[in-house]
This record gives sequence, structure tokens and C-alpha cells, in this order.
Amino acid sequence: MTSYDHTAFQVSDLQASVAFYVNKLGFTLISQAVNLGEQEAFAFLALGDLRLELIEDRKGTLFVRPDVRPPYCPHLAIETPNMAQSVANLREAGIALVRGPLEIEGEETWVYFCDPDNNILEYIQWYRER
Repeated sequence: MTSYDHTAFQVSDLQASVAFYVNKLGFTLISQAVNLGEQEAFAFLALGDLRLELIEDRKGTLFVRPDVRPPYCPHLAIETPNMAQSVANLREAGIALVRGPLEIEGEETWVYFCDPDNNILEYIQWYRER
């Protein structure tokens, strides 16, 4: 193994999910395609050095949104240099907070929120070197 490559989330509507991540969270769409053999549509997005794959199952299987409950796992954590601004941006975009901001004094603060399919995301701000 050499390095982290990407995280993947299943989504119910690829186009709507790409729009959410690009328009509301600032991701960039890198590529998008359909895998006919697997009957899946997918898109790769990037935010800084973070890469995210969104996958839509097109086999006709009923999509079931995951439950949102503690400890909010799995989730994708995105580092932010300014939690107050990031939370303000979420609220301005109409994205509800699931929990937080929470804080471990002198170490970190974080907040959980979801995409339209209940995939959990976290913004985290570190206060000290890790």
C-alpha cells in the first residue's frame, strides 16, 4: 500500500448528488461515467487533496438511506481552517447540522451534517499540530 486514494458513497440520484457536492460544498467534478457491466453510474469529485466517488446503483435495487445516529459512522471528515465560516456556509446553503459544533478544548472542534442521501460528513478544525 502506498497512500489513501478515495472514499465512496452510494447515492440515489447521481446528478442531484453531484450538484449538492459541487454547488453547496465546493467540490470539483473530475469525471463521470456509467459502468454498463456493473449497471452503476459514478462520479469522481475533489476538494483539495480529498477525492470522493459517488455511485448510483442502476440495477433497480431499492435504495435505502442509511440511518443517521451516533457515533455518526462511517463519515467523511473534511478539515477546515475556520469552523465558524464553514458552519455559516452550511446554514446559508440550507444544510442542516446533525450535531455540533462540538469541541475538545485546545485540540479540535467538529460538526456533523449529511448529504441528501444521509451520507454523513464532518467538518473538523484542529487547533494544534497533529
